[in-house]
Amino acid sequence: MTKFEKKLEEYADLLIRVGINLQEGQKLFISAPISAATFARMLMEKAYSAGAKRVTIDYNDELASKMTLEMAPEEGLKDFPLWKARGFVEMAEENVAFLNIASPNPKLLNDVEPSRVATAMKAQDLANKDYLEYITSGKISWLIAAIPSVEWAKTVFPDVDDEKAVSLLWEQIFYTTRADQEQPVQLWKQHIDNLSKYADYLNNQNFSKLHYTGSGTDLTIELDSESFWMCAEFENDKGVSFIPNLPTEEVFTIPVKTGVNGVVSSSKPLNYSGNLIKDFTLTFKEGQVVDFTASEGYDTLKQLIEMDEGSRYLGEVALVPHDSPISNTNIIFNNTLFDENASCHLALGNALTMCVKDGKNKTKAQLEAMGFNESITHVDFMIGNGELSIEGVKQDGTMETIFHKGNWAIDINAVATNE
Repeated sequence: MTKFEKKLEEYADLLIRVGINLQEGQKLFISAPISAATFARMLMEKAYSAGAKRVTIDYNDELASKMTLEMAPEEGLKDFPLWKARGFVEMAEENVAFLNIASPNPKLLNDVEPSRVATAMKAQDLANKDYLEYITSGKISWLIAAIPSVEWAKTVFPDVDDEKAVSLLWEQIFYTTRADQEQPVQLWKQHIDNLSKYADYLNNQNFSKLHYTGSGTDLTIELDSESFWMCAEFENDKGVSFIPNLPTEEVFTIPVKTGVNGVVSSSKPLNYSGNLIKDFTLTFKEGQVVDFTASEGYDTLKQLIEMDEGSRYLGEVALVPHDSPISNTNIIFNNTLFDENASCHLALGNALTMCVKDGKNKTKAQLEAMGFNESITHVDFMIGNGELSIEGVKQDGTMETIFHKGNWAIDINAVATNE
């Protein structure tokens, strides 16, 4: 077995045993591009070795999807197959685990009219709204992971040939997921324990507001006392833990929908529905985006913001240190899965019920009363860099520096020892 093959085996094993944490007798549904067929079959083998009852692979063809966006009539773009949406809900009800393999082409839809993409995305998100609730509440186990495509690799490493670009991107995926190290499963347990300490600390401080400043950002975000911080280790309705993103470096919570004011500037490009949005700013007033700019992808950003009423508001607040494994590569991945874990980020759209105390049992009215945002979409965008500072405002009005020059201003190990 070559070194690459060994790392690939470790990576696949991590996705099944740590990320999705597949249980014996559980079903697994894998979504993958047709270019990822070989890796998808490797995951299938790992899943059956872990005791899977049944593994189903659903392949997608991005070029066929692009053809639909270019050639289908407007009414056809609004016609998402409801049988597929119902199938996702039925599988979720059966506690099927969902594993999505992403191998994107960040420039795939550059020449497609943004309004047509937005129409199709809205139809898809509306059809899958019930399924999205299973995801955002953490009721079921799910995972997003990535493998290189030539097109993606060339946006990250444009100065080398195709084969070398793919090889370099694989190296970064193995590095950022710890698949290239000895005992990666144990390393992930230690990493999640450390992130949990930060989440516990923030919850103990019970901040009512966060104030972000630096590099074109001056933003205040209100937090509700019923929300709480967590890291990306979730527990499904069966009491089984899983990590939905590999890699992950964040701790996160939800804002009060109408409690966001000021200006925030992006720090990395956003790859949204096959288009890159670069160097953009959002201006918020009483939670709503009231103005925005972008050096590239303005129309795509406009379509995102105007997706529905909730897409004009924030649904997530996430803290990631600038001094972290992904950030320290100094690579812009043009892929949110990686870039969001190299940078503090926010999300436009649907809030996460898992970040609400007893959220699964709260009524819609109770969630609305605490400023919970509802939307058919949820899109992360990156705002962190080496200049970002964040002040936390406590319930009594006192302030504490949480981030200074892009990094934690808290010695969490010292805090944990004192406690």
